[in-house]
Amino acid sequence: MTKTLLATGASSGIGRASVQLFQKRGWNVIATMRSPQNETELTHLPNVLVTRADVTDEVGIGNAVREGIAKFGQVDVLLNNAGYGAYGPLEATPIEHIRKEFETNVIGALAAIKAITPHFRERRSGTIVNMSSMGGRAAMPLGSLYHGSKFAVEGMTEALQYEMAEIGVGVKLVEPGITRTNFGGCSFQFNDDPSLSEYRRIVASTMGAFEIFSKDASEAEAVAETIYRAATDDDDRLRYVTGKDAEALLKVRMEESDAGFTRHIRKSFGLDRSGRG
Repeated sequence: MTKTLLATGASSGIGRASVQLFQKRGWNVIATMRSPQNETELTHLPNVLVTRADVTDEVGIGNAVREGIAKFGQVDVLLNNAGYGAYGPLEATPIEHIRKEFETNVIGALAAIKAITPHFRERRSGTIVNMSSMGGRAAMPLGSLYHGSKFAVEGMTEALQYEMAEIGVGVKLVEPGITRTNFGGCSFQFNDDPSLSEYRRIVASTMGAFEIFSKDASEAEAVAETIYRAATDDDDRLRYVTGKDAEALLKVRMEESDAGFTRHIRKSFGLDRSGRG
């Protein structure tokens, strides 16, 4: 029987590349997105259902799950890909952006898992792939919200593997490095307040460093390959790191003490001179 993927955040970037890869390899795909009426390409692919689901709307998520099962008969893999990134000094960040960060990346992922679990439990089969990041295990300047949400994804996924194993469901984490996507569009929010002069140096240094790091970013298609491997390898492995930058950063994080890693990040971001910041 043909297997079926349900992917959130499928309109662009890693989600879109994953939909295309799984479909190309013979899968049925339920591609969910906030504005399916704007989709002009995925809707024409065989065995792809494009439907609406905003992960912050649990009713919509449930509807997408039911619609997908009605069309394809079953779901074998849930890819929790929808994401939002809020960066910038915490003092300059509106409370609604703080809520949106965790409602999208954490509560939204949990809501999607909760919606699909009865189906997986009934079948005693299924795989959940949660998109984390190298930023789920190593934090960088001005990312208290983004890293906080991805650290939460790591923790909840690691815990979920135990209860999901009781119903025959596998749980995986994919941890990419910087990836070429349009994440800088509506899914990214940089918060700043120029009147807070004390943060000018760290804002300038961080933005400059990210611009340099982005030159070696991975392609979304490469991350999709890792997602496919995580979804299909029948291994009990939990984490799948992808991207040379992610591999290098996480190696340093594992080998260094907290203080040593902090010094490494300060140096990498041009923040290693004496004094605050």
